[in-house]
Amino acid sequence: MRPKVMWHLLRRYMASRLHSLRMGGYLFSGSQAPQLSPALMRALGQKCPNLKRLCLHVANLSMVPITSLPCTLKTLELHSCEISMAWLLKEQDPTVLPLLECIVLDRVPAFRDEHLQGLTRFRALRSLVLGGTYRVTETGLDMGLQELSYLQRLEVLGCTLSADSTLLAISRHLRDVRKIRLTVRGLSAPGLSVLEGMPALESLCLLGPLITPEMPSPHEILSSCLTMPKLRVLELQGLGWEGQEAERILSKGLPHCMVIVRACPKESMDWWM
Repeated sequence: MRPKVMWHLLRRYMASRLHSLRMGGYLFSGSQAPQLSPALMRALGQKCPNLKRLCLHVANLSMVPITSLPCTLKTLELHSCEISMAWLLKEQDPTVLPLLECIVLDRVPAFRDEHLQGLTRFRALRSLVLGGTYRVTETGLDMGLQELSYLQRLEVLGCTLSADSTLLAISRHLRDVRKIRLTVRGLSAPGLSVLEGMPALESLCLLGPLITPEMPSPHEILSSCLTMPKLRVLELQGLGWEGQEAERILSKGLPHCMVIVRACPKESMDWWM
């Protein structure tokens, strides 16, 4: 949708009834393509005072300061977006997005360690999704989670980080985390064992494809899960175990859990899906 059309919708139709908005930009359409502007974002906040969720896809936000986003947002999703280096740094205004509870950073190439540490200014933040953020390092993740100890949900998907290093950082700093979802690249039985005894963990999802010889066996996964007192959901996706002996072992050994073993769903290339 072109910004001119968006302005028309704002003036004519959008008002207090709008709670969620998904928008696509023109990031890959060349330098002459229309782009989202700070004025449009500010107008969105003024015209739609009850907007809680904003999803932006393939948008160039390098000239849109985060201070221009609606202050009512509780969920912000960025998919294949470009941001400026100053967007999420610690030095920015700490009063920006005071209600933000969930942020999704999916294929945001500029996102790096400094941005992760800058998320600490969002004191209401409880849910963080990192997808394909290849500039985040193991050291940066460890330092970032140290200051985000109040997170209740963390997803690390398709990054260059190993699953073992990610789980180690989680076990050290996120003792109250309730939901973990991560890609199994670099996952081993000793790496999974660091989650043993996690007091608040309710849902654990491990995603394939299965490409590591060190991957824990079903019995090793079962052994670790039995030490998690509040675990109620175990999901294994894309490991090729559906309908196999592994599924039977886990389902029988974890009668108090919903055990989900399934193939990876096909990803749509259309951002609106």
